[in-house]
Amino acid sequence: MPTSSDNPYFEIRRSRIQGRGAFAIRKIRKGTRIIEYTGERISHDEGDRRYDDEKMKRHHTFLFTLNSRTVVDGAVQGNESRYINHSCDPNCEAVIEDRRIWIEAVRTIQPGDELVYDYQYEREDDADEDADSWYPCRCGAASCRGTILAPRKRKRSAATPARAKQRATRKR
Repeated sequence: MPTSSDNPYFEIRRSRIQGRGAFAIRKIRKGTRIIEYTGERISHDEGDRRYDDEKMKRHHTFLFTLNSRTVVDGAVQGNESRYINHSCDPNCEAVIEDRRIWIEAVRTIQPGDELVYDYQYEREDDADEDADSWYPCRCGAASCRGTILAPRKRKRSAATPARAKQRATRKR
């Protein structure tokens, strides 16, 4: 059953990807700033304390890295943006601007489509093969990499341009 929201772009309802998801209630054009990801601003150490991978049965958090000192915990004082699920073939992206995290459409989204972005959870160790299985992806995309973790790091070519906007990543 849909839940009501003040957001003019989406409603929250059951998702085939994970629990609840955000579904467009109108056409959302590419480049639209849909919602700010909000929550309590805490230190990385506090985030690690709240969401200890070793003690969790299910590896699930609402943490978003803002910068080297701060993460945003969407589970505390957060809004409905925390229900936007992960996909390896996203129609949205998270962008950090002026110490705020925004969810923006990267392509036009049709009514009824689920809003999704690539969480790219931070990897602590690229050599840890078990980490992928701790954070499985259920997006069903043809390009699915099987995990919500960021792709393994590759050497960057000198010709690769830097992005104009800083991309946000979820903290695992």
